[in-house]
Amino acid sequence: MTTTNELAAENTGPLKGVRIVDLTAVVFGAYATQILADMGAEVLKVEAPSATGGGGMGGDIMRWPGHTPEGAPADLGPIFMTINRNKRSVLLDLRSEEGREALLKLIATADVLTSNIRYDGMVRLGLSYEDVKAVNPSIIFVHAAGYGSNGPYAGLPAYDDLIQAGSGASDLLPHMDGNEQPRYMPTIVADKVSGLFMVSAITSALYHKEKTGQGQFVEVPMYEAVTSFVLAEHFYDHVYDPPTGDWTYGRITNPDRRPYKTKDGYIGLLPYSDKQWEQFFELAGRLDEYRNDPRFKDYKTRTQHIRELYAMIEETTQTKTTQEWLEGLQPLSIPAVKANRLGDLQDDPHLKAVDFFARYEHPDAGGYFALRPPVRFSQTPSTIRRHPPRLGADTEEVLREAGFSEDEIGKLKPES
Repeated sequence: MTTTNELAAENTGPLKGVRIVDLTAVVFGAYATQILADMGAEVLKVEAPSATGGGGMGGDIMRWPGHTPEGAPADLGPIFMTINRNKRSVLLDLRSEEGREALLKLIATADVLTSNIRYDGMVRLGLSYEDVKAVNPSIIFVHAAGYGSNGPYAGLPAYDDLIQAGSGASDLLPHMDGNEQPRYMPTIVADKVSGLFMVSAITSALYHKEKTGQGQFVEVPMYEAVTSFVLAEHFYDHVYDPPTGDWTYGRITNPDRRPYKTKDGYIGLLPYSDKQWEQFFELAGRLDEYRNDPRFKDYKTRTQHIRELYAMIEETTQTKTTQEWLEGLQPLSIPAVKANRLGDLQDDPHLKAVDFFARYEHPDAGGYFALRPPVRFSQTPSTIRRHPPRLGADTEEVLREAGFSEDEIGKLKPES
């Protein structure tokens, strides 16, 4: 039976004491601010009421996709639940003067302001960096942008699909299989990669502020972030001027680079050194065949003939079960792992041992699983202290803490 965990009573993370006012929605910013919240930052998630006065689907749009349990509120959808724990939700209409002033009062108490509202929209709301700096000179204003402000695409709308298309990410599968149709990776990779860049940017800006007292404006553009990510290996021979060869690292775009079929499933397998390749083929009973093939005599020739080598592996792996291969390969330190289906993950022995899928009981949504923070700190561990919040659930509490009177709080409530 799965154990139900209790929320951590104490914040022990390395960012304890950092306060973030978070205007981001969807995945890019929310993913980043959850990582920071897990590490101890206090995150105030400021959300907009419904455009129809509260009767529609207000707040972060990621609240609404998916299938909530029977009887659970619709504003706690599965993606929202996965990337919005450890936050408090504050409902403010930033189009109203009262909402804007309330936000500025919260910003005055914060270390960081994050936003993925297009910057010209922030200017129109009276929330430019200069406006914000006027109430908090040391604020770190982090703009999660689609494109850098110094290029011709500045200000254009950007979503994961568009950034995958523009960055070359959608051209990777054509390089692998020869089908010229660009295709998206079936994960929100542009948002999540950009979110990791955002975490790095915020922690770096906080370090600078700690040393100097200075805040700053920080721009995290998805397009540049994801293009940098894609080209880390796939710029390849075009890094030189003039180019010396092809785009893409051929080993990675090899169509035979995939988990290999075994007698009962699939295995991820990657001998790397000369010794490991020999050990693998010795275990497979094909050492002489491998040694006598001039295409595989050393790293350079193996790389040149990697497709043939991968095909030879696939022929070989089908002779044993996955577990038989693991039992033979792991004592030799040859990298190998069972290829899990998504449905296998919650039964994976390693993930079970580290309680990666931690079960909690949400007061409104019922039982759910939180993915434990993957990074481990020996002195300042990350914690799960708060369930993902209902829309606007913490508005009154946060405003009272900021010194608002009950009358002022009442005036800020959206009409139902």
